[in-house]
Amino acid sequence: MTPSPDPVEAVSQRLDTFFSSQRASTSGFGAESALLVDAGADALSGGKRLRGRFCVAGWRAVEGAAASVDVLPVDLVTAAAALEVFHAAALVHDDIIDNSDTRRGRPAAHRALEAVHRDRGWAGDPSAFGRSSAILLGDLLVAWSDDLFEDGLRATTPERASAARHEYAIMRRDVTIGQFLDVAEESAFVTEPDERHAARALNVASLKSARYSIQQPLAIGAALAGADAAQHAALAAFGHPVGMAFQLRDDVLGVFGDESQTGKPSGDDLREGKRTVLIAYARERLASPARRVMDELVGDATLDAGQIAALQQTIIDTGALERVETLIGDYVRAAERALDGARLDNAAVSDLRDLARAAAMRSS
Repeated sequence: MTPSPDPVEAVSQRLDTFFSSQRASTSGFGAESALLVDAGADALSGGKRLRGRFCVAGWRAVEGAAASVDVLPVDLVTAAAALEVFHAAALVHDDIIDNSDTRRGRPAAHRALEAVHRDRGWAGDPSAFGRSSAILLGDLLVAWSDDLFEDGLRATTPERASAARHEYAIMRRDVTIGQFLDVAEESAFVTEPDERHAARALNVASLKSARYSIQQPLAIGAALAGADAAQHAALAAFGHPVGMAFQLRDDVLGVFGDESQTGKPSGDDLREGKRTVLIAYARERLASPARRVMDELVGDATLDAGQIAALQQTIIDTGALERVETLIGDYVRAAERALDGARLDNAAVSDLRDLARAAAMRSS
């Protein structure tokens, strides 16, 4: 199949082809193996294909006029699809870590697999089966992302393949450490001075999201186009602040988002105990008794609607929400300035700026 010139369509087509081949190659393993493969395909359904889109955008920014061709190259589309598979793996594991029930308005992978166990009348604990199966599903998706990425690199030069592989490795390392720091912060915050909480939350946002969601996908696409050091630097200077704005918007939606648009219950980050910049800024403005109350509530999985509403109001009243919105705007402007004078394709730069605003100002 010839890849579509539209990044979202091209990536989706490549994923369909990949999962068709996986179903065929594992068809003799039995019905239960098909359950895991199908769960992997389900994990890739929906979503905005953001990482794939930024990968293509990085390639176009470097490739210039040649990027206006009607067909995206196979190595690029395959790399973009691999990024989406890796992202699905991260979400599967993230939902287990956070004990989340839903993802994109549907049951999270571990909950869906739990339901299969229950519906089929299997022996044992359905919840334990769901968690164990989802851990293995995430591992399988990570392996598949590597397989797919390497498959695409066969279509490019050794030099570009090596550069892209290097950026991919950085992405995997940073997001894994960032996710651990996110988990650790939920416990470690009590040992840190209050004035350090915001800086620590921003470090988590940088590692677990900014680099992984925006900066590294751009770098991978640029590497596949043969970017030089100056072009890589310009895209990194753009991608990191966009990624920070993206994660801070995610933090806002995790507290104030509309469930019908985000696919997750409003205030879910509060129940999960996420120590985001929003929480850090709110704590800075609270007296000690009120701060202790906030610390007792954030991370309580049984918070009811009234308690969520009270915490939301506290975040607003302390000015924390306004400060984060200001910071998001600052990051977007810094990203746009980073592209001024960069030796990148003008049309692609315009598209990058549009993508940046969309990532920072989204409602889902």
